[in-house]
Amino acid sequence: MEEKMQYLFGMHPVIEALRCGRKFDKILLKQGMDGPQYRELMQLIAEREVQYQWVPVEKLNRAAKGGAHQGVIAYVANIDYVDIEQLITNSLALSRNPMVMILDGVSDVRNLGAIARSLEVAGGQGIIVPAKGGAAVNAEAVKASAGALLRLDTCKVSNLRLAIFSLQQAGFKVVAASEKAEKMIYDVDLTGPLAIIMGSEGYGISKSILPLADETARIPQSGEIGSLNVSVASALVAFEAVRQRINN
Repeated sequence: MEEKMQYLFGMHPVIEALRCGRKFDKILLKQGMDGPQYRELMQLIAEREVQYQWVPVEKLNRAAKGGAHQGVIAYVANIDYVDIEQLITNSLALSRNPMVMILDGVSDVRNLGAIARSLEVAGGQGIIVPAKGGAAVNAEAVKASAGALLRLDTCKVSNLRLAIFSLQQAGFKVVAASEKAEKMIYDVDLTGPLAIIMGSEGYGISKSILPLADETARIPQSGEIGSLNVSVASALVAFEAVRQRINN
């Protein structure tokens, strides 16, 4: 796996790449920019739902290594993202009972990679991440996934709530893994088309997302530490679904 992330820099090349549908992981912008090209760039960024970040010009200078970046550096995505409709269509075509994961606030790339690896081994079809606030789907994440991120459909969305609604309309049962749930994962039916929501280790699933789940479920714990690493918790929920499907 190539560890060095590829990138484009310069206003015109990045605008043209966005027009042609090139996928970017994120775009760095110099603070304080303005002008017609800048406004066109921002419109394309919004339309393509690309993550962006304002940074000091010194960071751009270091990244471009002397190149004429014109205040813009775009990092090429390491995978080809799909939209939520395509993820749903592909998942249902591959399995009568597909399984996907929604990651709400998971920001560590190694956790993202480990979650994707477990999901792929469990027979899952796709993973949904937020365009902002989530882990970057970069070379490190792909490596941590042992290549699973190249096999799963990965969907980056600007609004997790809308993604959940789309899944529910398509017949997916949405189950949120929460330590505050009354039911354990063994007591929730995970056999049909399934979308599992996993939250961050520090804050869990956000208050705006948790009520949207059809059911919540917790992993039983007996120790004193109080929580599992999110990648481990994701694997436990995914393989409980596998167990139920084998025995169903």
